[in-house]
Amino acid sequence: MTNKTLASLPNELMLIDQAKNDPAAFSAIYNFYFARVYNYARYRILDRDLADDLTSEIFEAVLKNLHTFRSEKGSFSAWLFTIARNTVNYSLRKRRIRQWWSLDHTHEHADHNPKPDETTILNETQRELLQAISQLSERERELVALKFSVGLTNRAISKMTGLKENNVATILFRAKQRIRAQMNSNGE
Repeated sequence: MTNKTLASLPNELMLIDQAKNDPAAFSAIYNFYFARVYNYARYRILDRDLADDLTSEIFEAVLKNLHTFRSEKGSFSAWLFTIARNTVNYSLRKRRIRQWWSLDHTHEHADHNPKPDETTILNETQRELLQAISQLSERERELVALKFSVGLTNRAISKMTGLKENNVATILFRAKQRIRAQMNSNGE
């Protein structure tokens, strides 16, 4: 698991200001962040249709509340993913869904042109990884999703969750150790 940094949209602040007055200008922001928001929702939600609906709800809330965004308080991506997190958490509480990502859907994320044996190995590895991640607590899964699916820094996760930054790092470190141990025991 490697950390990727969450790139920002070129001219993001200018686009945000335009979108506050002209919702049509929001399309560039939507297009840039859609895949990340969808992946975040998908990592946390079992049902693909529900993840689709939640992604729509998230962007609707972002557009509706765009006028409240203040760049001096933090990055747009952190603000957006706070909305995403709150939307997903509300949905989980409302529906009492405490599962993570269905292992049946891992085949959707294979490379477009892999060889059959590569696909088999990739699918098996994904199943093992998701099985190992499913053994984590809800809090650990959420932090893993924010870190590795969304690409947020520990500092951004800390601000979003209210946990101390070193606590986020410790939880993620231990979660990665547990995932590795689980995958190593599956490979034996």
